[in-house]
Amino acid sequence: MPSNRIDDALDWIGQRLAKKLHTKSSGYDPYTPSDFQTLCRTLQPGDVLLIEGNERISKAIKYLTQSTWSHAALYVGDVLDPVDGAKRPRLVEVNLGEGCVAVPLSKYETYNTRICRAAGLNDDERARVVDFMVDKIGLKYDLRNIFDLMRYFMPTPPVPVRWRRRMLALGSGDPTRAICSSLIAQAYQSIQYPILPTVRVEGGKGRYIKREIYHIRHHSLFAPRDFDLSPYFEVVKPTISTGFDHRGLIWQKEGEEHTQPVV
Repeated sequence: MPSNRIDDALDWIGQRLAKKLHTKSSGYDPYTPSDFQTLCRTLQPGDVLLIEGNERISKAIKYLTQSTWSHAALYVGDVLDPVDGAKRPRLVEVNLGEGCVAVPLSKYETYNTRICRAAGLNDDERARVVDFMVDKIGLKYDLRNIFDLMRYFMPTPPVPVRWRRRMLALGSGDPTRAICSSLIAQAYQSIQYPILPTVRVEGGKGRYIKREIYHIRHHSLFAPRDFDLSPYFEVVKPTISTGFDHRGLIWQKEGEEHTQPVV
């Protein structure tokens, strides 16, 4: 069979595998109701938005990275125009089967999310990070490496914790980068901004953690949780950052069935 026909066949299979991996998981329920308007007011260009996904591939990534967060997107603000009357795209993200795309923030209105903000950036540096991501819109990823895709169909492989992240790097195909945080890591490395600290000493207590951090210096091995764990990224909680006042809560009376506050 000619090589181009083989490539076409592999691409056809890859597209269908990717579609299955995007199947929604049953039983997903956000921890708390989303305060979408507050989220919109809080985000700044260059912020990393972490998302707890509810797809089949999300379950695998959360397990392999030992984290709540399975996806990451970069907030770009108002730099992109709406297309055909649709909502303005304010996030740039990388999706398996799609590549690098721009999407409206409302896509994640009902999801658990977390804002991670790089500390100390000036306006020029934020703009350079945003421009890096915007320039990548339209970038496609090769889905012909079936081996890379198949690993996500066993979402909880029985391997030691210290080896799980390595499974994200199995194979040599581009789907490894479909974890989305890879391109965001490149964007920040383009302005020489750190994500995780450099670790030079191995051995002793916690040696596996030290090896883990040192190993993922390369952008292709960054996972969404690394922005959450980074000592250089601030976790911004919209409800608190906009001036939360507990005195304004109205509590249900003692003896009533529920004791949750009514805001």
